[in-house]
Amino acid sequence: MNTSDFPNANHNETCLPEPQHVSLAVILCLVYLLGLLLNGFSLWVFTCRIHKWNSGAVLQFNLALSDAIITPLTPLMAVYFVKDSNWSFGDFVCRLKIAVLSIHFNGSVIFLTLISVHRYVSVVHFNCSSLIKRKLFVKKLCAGIWCFLIILGIFYGWLLPVTTEENNGQCLTIHQKKLIDSYFIINFVIFFFWCILPLTILVFCYSRLASSVSRININSTQGQSVKNKSMKMIGICVFIFGLCFLPLNVVRTIGVVVKKYYSSKCRLILQLQTAYYACYILAGINCCLDPLIYFFGSRNFIKAFRRSLKIVGIRRNVENKMESETVSQSVNRNVVYSVS
Repeated sequence: MNTSDFPNANHNETCLPEPQHVSLAVILCLVYLLGLLLNGFSLWVFTCRIHKWNSGAVLQFNLALSDAIITPLTPLMAVYFVKDSNWSFGDFVCRLKIAVLSIHFNGSVIFLTLISVHRYVSVVHFNCSSLIKRKLFVKKLCAGIWCFLIILGIFYGWLLPVTTEENNGQCLTIHQKKLIDSYFIINFVIFFFWCILPLTILVFCYSRLASSVSRININSTQGQSVKNKSMKMIGICVFIFGLCFLPLNVVRTIGVVVKKYYSSKCRLILQLQTAYYACYILAGINCCLDPLIYFFGSRNFIKAFRRSLKIVGIRRNVENKMESETVSQSVNRNVVYSVS
């Protein structure tokens, strides 16, 4: 194949990343900013407005926390896109970025899967005793998961340093030729344990849940409410996983395979890189959609949310009333002064 057909390819089959369109950086910042606002508000409701947590609330709080931690790194990714995909923040920040990304994505998948299992057990096996229903056990489980996620993130950060490719600093890209074997192995580990396995568990839980819900007596108001709530949970979780995590894993897998076995196809690699960044933004939408789970999965969250809105509304009414009284008093004083 003639490498002159590809602008970034040279005789050593070097394929450097192309500058990404500035719209990617803008959309990335907007998505994660919205996710920060929604998850920040959700964390505030969980910590300040819900006084009695159950096991489901514990899982949902940890999901919101795993979604929120990615936001501080978003500007770095935006600058990376704008600066012609050239990493200029140093090796330590690159490793930190990799660790936080790992904690964020893996944590979101784990807690989303556990919420699915919890919902399945609570509805299908509501008469049976289970550890997933016990708040103390779930708290210990979440603490263990966070320890595991931090260790795994540190390991990934240690394994994947910054490299220089043709005077371009590269951080966590398939253009790092020295790391392609590591990327290849890590990708398939991630693809199985953080995509195929969770998706299988989710589909199993919610297929059984849908079957169980279809047998609920819908003649009663309570039965109809349970059915509607559970079916919404099914749709939201499947939609989130299918939209946010599946495309990212599929495109990344295709990218590392093409880079390892067809490295001369530079144009295809660059197209896959752009597609991966687009899927990365789709994965960020997960941060905006997860709060829907709290609305449909936690009655306490809905009550606390409504109380918060009422408090905000009462405060605004009081402030408006005080402001109007102040204005009227000022007008009365001016009238008195003018008469006198």
